[in-house]
Amino acid sequence: MGFNCGIVGLPNVGKSALFNALTATEAAEATKYPFSTREPNVGRVAVPDERLEVCARLAKSVRIVPTQLEFVDIAGLVRGASKGQGLGNQFLGHLREVDAIAHIVRCFEDENVAHVEGSVDPIRDIQTVETELMLADLDSLERRAAAAQKRARGGDREAKLQLELMEPALAALRDGRPARAAAVPAGRRSELSALQLLTAKPVLYIANVDEEAAASGTAASRGVADYAAAQGSQTVVISAAIEAELAVLGDPGERREFLAALGLGETGLDRVIKAGYALLDLITFLTAGPKEARAWTIPRGTKAPQAARVIHSDFEKGFIRVETISYEDFVACGGEQGAKDAGRMRLEGADYVVRDGDIMHFRFNV
Repeated sequence: MGFNCGIVGLPNVGKSALFNALTATEAAEATKYPFSTREPNVGRVAVPDERLEVCARLAKSVRIVPTQLEFVDIAGLVRGASKGQGLGNQFLGHLREVDAIAHIVRCFEDENVAHVEGSVDPIRDIQTVETELMLADLDSLERRAAAAQKRARGGDREAKLQLELMEPALAALRDGRPARAAAVPAGRRSELSALQLLTAKPVLYIANVDEEAAASGTAASRGVADYAAAQGSQTVVISAAIEAELAVLGDPGERREFLAALGLGETGLDRVIKAGYALLDLITFLTAGPKEARAWTIPRGTKAPQAARVIHSDFEKGFIRVETISYEDFVACGGEQGAKDAGRMRLEGADYVVRDGDIMHFRFNV
């Protein structure tokens, strides 16, 4: 099951540098000039989870396999992107395919790095990008709503149901608000994603500061945090330049020393990954045995058979039950056998809603 997050922003705000540091590659071309990224770059990154290493140690696993998120580096958007400026239509099309948006905002001054607007103003930059996304949604949705209205007048029940989502989304967009702010009918908010609206996607704001401000942030990054909070979103402050340096340090000890010297407890990238995971409302369940300890990604609220499908479709088809141990019990009892001996292993059926950190062993018959 794949989950991905699109990295967006104006040109030259640090998107490609962030992507390269996230994925420890040089797949994305980072330059000082706009529109250097023409095709989306895709990379998968491990989600940091200390529980996995603990489980592997207790289960004496030969290898550890973390769960992952996919990040997509979308080329810089500019004013007029919704009308095709800066290859905007092409880039917006790529963005419709992602599950969430990581909006990176430039909060640093550097006369050697050009800014498409001529000056650094994070809130203006955010609003420029978000306006283009709203205009693109409005144009797309007005055309689709007109077609749905015709079908609805002809008695098409599906079209009527679609209009119940489209009309409040259109009202929000016409009022200058993102589609995620639409007053959709109770119990149908999850269906909004089926419309593939750019502004219905959850957003994480990433304030890119210079190296000196990585630990403390700046007035500009605090302004971004205030803006994000007003939108019901969150902010992560990073220095893409520092993350690029960390990406080439292979030794964990060197990385810790480098971070400590800068007054940082963990990398900005770890915080971005964790925040992206939380943004998508995902949880992790674990499997642990002699061969491997592995983390698996599922949406919060997933039931046991659907969680089993993440491992293999046959597990869902032939699902019988699942043996489940909470992470806390697994650790407290010294592993699987200890948890069984202490009566802390539970047998759960098809209605069981998986909890974050569950260690699971599926029983199935195909």
